[in-house]
Amino acid sequence: QPLQISEMLATIPGAVFVERVSVDSPANIRKAKKAILECFKAQIEGKGFGIVEVLSTCPTNWGLTAPESMKWLKDNMIPYYPLGNFRNTKEEE
Repeated sequence: QPLQISEMLATIPGAVFVERVSVDSPANIRKAKKAILECFKAQIEGKGFGIVEVLSTCPTNWGLTAPESMKWLKDNMIPYYPLGNFRNTKEEE
C-alpha cells in the first residue's frame, strides 16, 4: 500500500506544520497557496519542520485527458489521501 506521508510526518518530534492539499480545483489551489505560505512562515521563524504534500495530476503519464485526470484524482487519490492539516502548532498554542 502507498505510504500516507503526511500522517507519518505529523507524529515526529519537531514537526510544526504538516498539511495535504490538492490542486484539482480553484478553491483547492487557493487553499494550497495558503498552506504553503503558512509552512514557509513557520520555517522562516525557525519553529521547526514543516511540509505541504500536494496531490496533483500527470495526465500525460496517466494516459488521460486533463479533465479525466482531475476526476481520477478526486475519485481515487483523495479518498485514500484525505486533504487537511495534520499538524499546526500555531493552532495548538
